Amino acid sequence: MSIITNINKVFDHRIRLGIMSILMVNEYADFNTLKELLDITDGNLASHAKALEKAEYISVEKQFIGRKPNTRYATTKLGKVEFKKHIEALEKLINN
Repeated sequence: MSIITNINKVFDHRIRLGIMSILMVNEYADFNTLKELLDITDGNLASHAKALEKAEYISVEKQFIGRKPNTRYATTKLGKVEFKKHIEALEKLINN
């Protein structure tokens, strides 16, 4: 078995790693919080969040708070499992 078997292509990008890292330690995070923590543009965050959502690693909840739209993100069970596998694979690679 290859030492890179469990490295997940979906998490290859640093922004996706960042989104998942934040969501793994928080129940959820909204769009603006992720944008500020990762210091990225709206478009950048939206496209990477969409890729994670498409893979079913995060869930997206849109709501209104007062009159303002609010988008919240959370990891799915699958997302948590796959991200943990990815991190373990990276650790094995580093320690090999």
